[in-house]
Parts: sequence; C-alpha cells; structure tokens
Amino acid sequence: MELGLERNKVKLVPYNKNWKNEFEKVKEIIHNSTGIENDKIEHIGSTAIKNIMAKPLIDILVGVENISYIKPDLIKQLKQIGFYKLKVERENEIVFAKFTDDTFNIKIHFIHLVDYDGEIWKDLIFFRDYLNYDESSREDYENIKKKFVEIQSVGIEEYTDSKEEFVKYIFSKRT
Repeated sequence: MELGLERNKVKLVPYNKNWKNEFEKVKEIIHNSTGIENDKIEHIGSTAIKNIMAKPLIDILVGVENISYIKPDLIKQLKQIGFYKLKVERENEIVFAKFTDDTFNIKIHFIHLVDYDGEIWKDLIFFRDYLNYDESSREDYENIKKKFVEIQSVGIEEYTDSKEEFVKYIFSKRT
C-alpha cells in the first residue's frame, strides 16, 4: 500500500482494504501518545468509504473537549509522533499533517481536530456512514472526484471546492 500526496497535487488511487489497517495502527499511536480515548479517534475521508477511489492519504478525526482551548501539551504530543499543525484556517477545526520526511512535501496522514460530538464531528461521521450505506451516493461522489482529476491534477483547493455542493447535500440529510 502506497500512501502519499505531494503538496497541491490531486491523485486518486483504487480502494485499498489496507487503509483500514493503517488507520488502526495510527489510531493506537495517537491514543498511546495523547491519552485521547479510542472512541474519539475515527477514520474519515474517502479512504474510510468502501470501494471508491481516494487520494492516497488517511484522514483521521480526533475529538476533543473544547476546540477553543487546546492544551499546548497536545500539540507537542502530536508533533512527537510526526504530526505538524498546518496553517489551514477553518472554523472550529485544527488540521495536522504527517509527512514522509523532513522536506514536508509529501503528506500521508491528516488529523482533523474538532469538538467531540459537535456539529463538524457529527457531519463528518454521518458523511462517511451514509456513503458506506448508500451505493448510489457513493458512486456519485466518486464520479465528481474522477471528473475533476480527468481535467487537472493540481489544485487541492479547487478539488475540495468541486465536491463542496455534494458534501453539503449529504450533510443536509443528517438534520
């Protein structure tokens, strides 16, 4: 199983059942290093959705008590296991990435730190579970991703934007 995506590149690879195993290994490392309970560490993103193509990196959702007050120790603990806080600005979310080496060019894992059981947590879990349940929606989502990659292989923000309407539509089914 090959993981890794260069900065600002977009690449999709076929589904790989080993993504779940990779997540489980990283989950254990996060738990052992930070003490965050296992039920607050979830596999999300396309690698957590069965049988669809995905960017070759693992997205991990980590829930904390209060995203507005993160203890500096947590950031240090994550850095000790190779996760670096990114400059990505998102409301009520802090993003970390793990890279293949100290050039910081190729990302292999993301952590999305959010309020446990908050709206973002609930939306992201619902999205994963809904697409795993609904084959038609899963196919629609994969087709949106493939269509983008057929046109271009650079522009991660544009790639994310191309999926936004669909993602919000699925989120709306939760309420």
